[in-house]
Amino acid sequence: MLKSPKPLAAAIAVAALGAGMPGVVMAEFLADSKAALELRNFYLNSDYRQDGANQSKRDEWAQGFLLNFESGFTEGPVGFGVDAIGLLGVKLDSGPDRQNTGLLPVGDNKAPDEYSQLGATAKARYSKTTLRVGTLLPKLPTVLPNDSRLLPQTFRGGMLTSKEIDGLTLHAGRLTQNSLRNTSANEDMLVAGKGISGGQASDKFDFASASYRWSDNLTTAYNYGHLDQNYRQHIFNLSHVLPLGDKQAFKSDLRFARSTEAGNTNVDNDAFGAKFTYELGGHGFGVAYQAMNGETGFPHLNGTNSYLVNYVMISADFASPGEKSWQLRYDYDFAAKGIPGLTFMTRYLRGDDFDGPGGRSGHEWERNTDIGYVFQKGALKNFGMKLRNGTYRSTGNDIDQTRFILSYTLPLL
Repeated sequence: MLKSPKPLAAAIAVAALGAGMPGVVMAEFLADSKAALELRNFYLNSDYRQDGANQSKRDEWAQGFLLNFESGFTEGPVGFGVDAIGLLGVKLDSGPDRQNTGLLPVGDNKAPDEYSQLGATAKARYSKTTLRVGTLLPKLPTVLPNDSRLLPQTFRGGMLTSKEIDGLTLHAGRLTQNSLRNTSANEDMLVAGKGISGGQASDKFDFASASYRWSDNLTTAYNYGHLDQNYRQHIFNLSHVLPLGDKQAFKSDLRFARSTEAGNTNVDNDAFGAKFTYELGGHGFGVAYQAMNGETGFPHLNGTNSYLVNYVMISADFASPGEKSWQLRYDYDFAAKGIPGLTFMTRYLRGDDFDGPGGRSGHEWERNTDIGYVFQKGALKNFGMKLRNGTYRSTGNDIDQTRFILSYTLPLL
């Protein structure tokens, strides 16, 4: 549950203030409000095949409920509004020796039967600038909440977003608390990353970003992040789409990050990534290359996804100190064959040139395959099914993993 009731109290105060305003002021607040209930049924099985594994299997099944509400803004020069999110995870199957899939909290003897969280966000808008305070799910290269399990990771803090200049998007803010994807608690933030030591819990993560869209096909961005007493990070990105004719395009995505210590940690990392995709009709042919330089791997907030081109399903990010990795990927959208909603993806990654267990030369590879379908119309519209399968092999770890996810989004407003 929330560590402090202040964000929720602020949101209620905004709503109460709006309720006392004339109907004309509240018109957009009500007319632009949206609400939806998402249901997720998630099964995950991880089979650890290496000799001497601490846990040979992780196997759990759970049901998630995600209720999202977004109000509009009151009328006037400064508009006010409120957002809310309610999260509930329910255990369907688990066991003392099968815990820790990331779907449910880890208990001393068994996973709890359920866990939940309630969050609210007060917001104010002036012109094309919006301030949000409370529960946040920012999506920036420096902070990418994990939403790959039953419930999403959330943060608490404040965030300002401005789009006053056409093509330019600015973000700035501070996060103070972190709620992981399989817990009800809000806690201080930690640094995560391979080879990183000396970190300490912090309630201050400051961030800022600037993204400029030069044209419909070219965007550049800069992002800054600072976890107090842990690390500083600068991320640069360039993305470009080159149209090549009818139903053809070549996409380029270039990324560079410089991360250094800012406290007692040993963070020292330069991360370079390049991803290229050729699209032809429903086909997508992709290749990526990633290189880590420095004394540590790529740092990021604990529990979040990392902004790397080779961040994938099981092994995470192929970001050990000094590691070089590459990826081959193929996607197909069956809408090209008259079956909208049906998609397929497969990829293979390999990483080398890092220190493995016992000082051995490290290497790792991973293979992933996804197939999914979302009903486009009829009584089952918005009902989705996805099967994900992955195989990971490395110097020290052999993992096979299967995920099966059913999802349904029910619009309420």
